Amino acid sequence: MTTAHMPTLALKGADIPLLGLGTWQSEGSEAELAVVAALELGYRHIDTATGYGNQAQVGRALATRGNDRDDIFVTTKLPPDHAGRERQTLMESLAELGTDHLDLWLVHWPPNGEATPSTWEAFIAARDEGLTRAIGVSNYSIAQIDELIAATGEAPAINQIPWSPSDFDADLLAAHAERGVRVEGYSPFKRTSLEDPTLVGIAEAHGVTPAQVVLRWHLEHEVVVIPKSTNRQRLATNLDVLGFSLTPDEVARIDGLGATADR
Repeated sequence: MTTAHMPTLALKGADIPLLGLGTWQSEGSEAELAVVAALELGYRHIDTATGYGNQAQVGRALATRGNDRDDIFVTTKLPPDHAGRERQTLMESLAELGTDHLDLWLVHWPPNGEATPSTWEAFIAARDEGLTRAIGVSNYSIAQIDELIAATGEAPAINQIPWSPSDFDADLLAAHAERGVRVEGYSPFKRTSLEDPTLVGIAEAHGVTPAQVVLRWHLEHEVVVIPKSTNRQRLATNLDVLGFSLTPDEVARIDGLGATADR
């Protein structure tokens, strides 16, 4: 398995590994064991959220492994209904995770469907205090990001959104890039058929799986990706995407699946 030297993206305040472990829907001991297995396999980026109800399990896994805290990139998220209780929620997250700082803290959804600059101001304050190295948002539109920038002068470091070949939108990627916002994708397999002939053909050409092709495609676009699994073999397979690369033509063909999905 080729897991060494996972590429990273520079965010304001932190470098984020391009591939990490998502823990949505992982609960109880299953969540803890999945994170332990992931760290043993070489993952150095773990994504959780207050709303997932598994921060304590993630924290136990981090402590069990005994890794240097600075070696693991930890993300969690503020639930939208906790707007106005940002600092209290952050301190609770830090306690459950067993750490004195996050690497990335995200607004999980726009509170009440609104950009909510007051919450973003609280995030900036937490970052400036050293409680989190980087700050960002999740499930925000470009218009909502613009509202945060207009109100505070500071863009989110990252926007975590659903992303897969079927979701590919070059204009949306460009709009984020123009604002200095990185894109992080979740649910990489949810809306794309891994039996699609394009993905199957490219996978066969490289001797890998269609799922690995999808993950490698994210890396080629410098889109952070956080596939979730509690299966050790699948965790290993998902991480093993550094031993091959896609040609520009292959990337373009996969991009085309987004146009196909729109029709």
